[in-house]
Amino acid sequence: MLTEIIWDVDSIITEIFGFQLRWYGLCFAGGFLLGYMVFTRIFRTEGKPEKDLDPLLLTMIISTVLGARIGHYVFYEGSHFLEDPVHFITEMLIPPYAGLASHGGGFGIVFALWLYSRKRPDQPFFWVLDRMSVAVALTGAFIRFGNLMNSEIVGKASDVPWAFVFKQNFEYSQVPRHPAQLYESLSCLLLFIIMYFIWNKYKQRLPDGLLSGLFFTWIFTLRFFYEFLKENQVEFEDGMALNMGQWLSIPMVLFGLFLLSRAYKRGLKPA
Repeated sequence: MLTEIIWDVDSIITEIFGFQLRWYGLCFAGGFLLGYMVFTRIFRTEGKPEKDLDPLLLTMIISTVLGARIGHYVFYEGSHFLEDPVHFITEMLIPPYAGLASHGGGFGIVFALWLYSRKRPDQPFFWVLDRMSVAVALTGAFIRFGNLMNSEIVGKASDVPWAFVFKQNFEYSQVPRHPAQLYESLSCLLLFIIMYFIWNKYKQRLPDGLLSGLFFTWIFTLRFFYEFLKENQVEFEDGMALNMGQWLSIPMVLFGLFLLSRAYKRGLKPA
């Protein structure tokens, strides 16, 4: 029976001409690529114009990165804005990106897809958001696995048989801990499987908001409870009954439940 798992993975895969190839970047890019392939299949199956795939991919990349980056600074480092606004904005927008907030990424994606759908009557907002939620769930699984490869966003100390000792994270390497990143990664993967099955069975008959409602409810309900197993990301959270991630998850869950209720009342569309 396992007592602990020694996790001693270097976050850097290799270095080529001074450029560092990192596991996190590879997982991030790989997640987007596979998500793009899934969405391409959905797009083609439902007869949407393939010329829109490339601008949609670009929209997703920009909105995810900028939303997650801005969210990180607004939610977790907003107090630094008054100290040096110019440096704050410059560091927030210019790579490398040392901090990304999934809640900010979620806001960014929703807003960007709303703008995208306004110019395409054949792709209403909820049609795009529902189908994109399937791809995002898969991408999220890879991104959270990238966090594991980075030995970041670690869990609290634990004596569960599958606890990880994060040797590369010197601040938290003393004792075994919950592999919280792996919990979230596997949760996203399971959600992707469920959502893809639902889409594949019903396709155009799906009521608007069903898949996106399931996504927001599943991801952020679990995120709320997983936070109890994780170390706080920033110092100011130590004095809070609920940390920032939990407070931000509450409106996301309520939004998801609203979409699910709305979809349930409307029911499946006629075949």
